[in-house]
Amino acid sequence: MRKKVLLTGRPGCGKTTLIKRIVNKLALPAGGFYTEEIRERGQRVGFKIVTLDGKEAGFARVDFKTPERLGKYGLNLSALETIAVAALRAAVRARQLVVIDEIGPMEIRSAIFREAVNEALDSAAPILGTVTARSFPFTDAIKKRPDVTMIEVRPNNREQLVSELSEQFMA
Repeated sequence: MRKKVLLTGRPGCGKTTLIKRIVNKLALPAGGFYTEEIRERGQRVGFKIVTLDGKEAGFARVDFKTPERLGKYGLNLSALETIAVAALRAAVRARQLVVIDEIGPMEIRSAIFREAVNEALDSAAPILGTVTARSFPFTDAIKKRPDVTMIEVRPNNREQLVSELSEQFMA
């Protein structure tokens, strides 16, 4: 069975935390990236990309003066396209578990990122990722793929999903 699991749910429901817990529990070779909040004085001021092998880059910040913007955030698409895309493609080539956190409104602004996501989904590599619950043509197409299992993360199913998904990827 090809394993391609994408988690969705409301912002702050614990998707990224869930993925980190599953990856740690699996102890399988994995590559890819997480998106983490950048907080200053208790306020979210942006997001950074953190690859599973430890590379980091600022991806979106309120104080980025870039032409590419989403809401209050300036986007550094080149950080996404170099660090995150390289991590995704390396994991696919190595047939590792590919972690994609996340396929969201900011990330899909990049054609290079969208191409890398499609390459990963078209590969034989197992995938564990998150996708925005909001509707966009690119993400809607991914959600409709017959080889992708969509799971909504909620406070009442988060804990059981750690063991269920760990077992599914180990099988």
